Amino acid sequence: MTSTSSSYADSKAIVQQALTALIATGDVDALARSLRDDFVHHRPDARNSTKTEWLDSVRAALVHLAGMQVDIQLVLADRDHVMMHSRRWLAGGPEIAVVDIWRIRDGLIAEAWEIIEPVAEATGHLTWWAPGH
Repeated sequence: MTSTSSSYADSKAIVQQALTALIATGDVDALARSLRDDFVHHRPDARNSTKTEWLDSVRAALVHLAGMQVDIQLVLADRDHVMMHSRRWLAGGPEIAVVDIWRIRDGLIAEAWEIIEPVAEATGHLTWWAPGH
């Protein structure tokens, strides 16, 4: 294994360990240990959250997301970035498609970007560029 492919595997492992603990056990503190102190979470609406703000929102969401099913479709790594595409749903709830992008620095997650789309609305978004949308 070359050092480049090793760093890709390391980046993927950091993200997978952080998310596995969170999804399997709801352990937000385990996730927190995987994040840099200067971590930034980016949302599509250009709103950014600090590590503390984002972890608080994750804790608040977990109350509503107990029993969430996560089906990881794809995980790719390129240098210090990891991209994960997943489908998620609650029992009896709507299915969502999620794309997360994570940037790794010094063995910890430094930044995250997240796009969430309800699967039921996906067809309506195929022509976002058309007049009237």
